[in-house]
Amino acid sequence: MKLIRWPIGRLILLLNFIFSPTSPKRTAQAQQEVDAKTQNLSLYQLPSCPFCVKVRRAMKREGLTIELRNINKKNDYREELIREGGKPTVPCLRIEKTDGQVQWLYESKDIVSYLQQLVSPA
Repeated sequence: MKLIRWPIGRLILLLNFIFSPTSPKRTAQAQQEVDAKTQNLSLYQLPSCPFCVKVRRAMKREGLTIELRNINKKNDYREELIREGGKPTVPCLRIEKTDGQVQWLYESKDIVSYLQQLVSPA
């Protein structure tokens, strides 16, 4: 299985690099406002996971700065994801609310939708 995953993962990363979306142009103040909305978000992910790539592309398309936590590179992230989120599935968006509660959002489609709603004008 690893013989198949490795080349496919590299191909996904190459295509993502070649066809990378562009970030929107914002004023410094507007970007600071967007960054303030995303400061309590963390994305648990794997670099070559196609669903994680989908979420990272949406982040770039929306011009979002979100901490990326590679669960293979740092075992603490994987353990935290399992302990607090309940399962070792990526992508997973950790949303820390203002009242201290933490929400774990797992599906890439749901994560992209959440991020789009976060930056859309109210």
